[in-house]
Amino acid sequence: MKTMTKKRELVSSNKTTTKAKSTRPKKKGESELDVDIRLNKFIADAGVTSRRKADKLILDGAVKVNGIVVDQPGTKVNKTDFVTVHGDPVKEKTMPIYIVLNKPKNIITTTDDELGRKTVLDIVKKHARIYPVGRLDRNTTGVLLLTNDGDLAHRLTHPSYEIERVYDVKLDQVLKTEDAKAISQGIELENGEKTQPCELFIHTYDKSKVTITLREGKNHEVRRIFETFGYEVKQLDRKTFAGINVSGLPRGTYRHLNRKELQHVKKIVKLN
Repeated sequence: MKTMTKKRELVSSNKTTTKAKSTRPKKKGESELDVDIRLNKFIADAGVTSRRKADKLILDGAVKVNGIVVDQPGTKVNKTDFVTVHGDPVKEKTMPIYIVLNKPKNIITTTDDELGRKTVLDIVKKHARIYPVGRLDRNTTGVLLLTNDGDLAHRLTHPSYEIERVYDVKLDQVLKTEDAKAISQGIELENGEKTQPCELFIHTYDKSKVTITLREGKNHEVRRIFETFGYEVKQLDRKTFAGINVSGLPRGTYRHLNRKELQHVKKIVKLN
């Protein structure tokens, strides 16, 4: 943390001074605003009180930063500093983030990878902690939601909400009518799990191309369904998830959900 004084000092209520050093260095490409925030704003943004009243708390010596009393409202802090008011910790208020990514191939749907492979967070670079809603296989492309809203993420992946997932599938051979009918009625997978009835459409111009709509999220479900009948999935692209699509969004890019989309998603999981 650091103050706005020329010597960048912290002044405690008893007027002793402590040399201030930033607890986290500024990263390359990161602006000063990304790293530091005025102490009174930090307290106000956390919902403790207004910025004006935060000034008074600071001047009264009620605020500590990393255990040191601070009485200068202009002091700057960052996310790694420990701030208390009357001894109570001040937690940074997290703004909800809702993102849709048009996931490309060869990207891992995790927050990090032990093998050093590229993950979705290497594309969606945010200072706030976000995570993918469910998973897409490494070579599966298309719609992937990312958020820091744990409640919404949990509901979107819970089978009881039957969230709709639409996939375009390219098989290694023409899909037989009898196999398509069986899949649409629900089948038993290799481990004994049963799939729910689903909607399946065979493209007339290429009967090895299929659009399938599922309302559950079993691990590798699409590939396992077709493998049960001896088909190999050559390409798999998720077109929609929970009614969200990536129309007009180039592969490997992302955007924030708009208000209408967010209202829709929350409505179908009963969060509105």
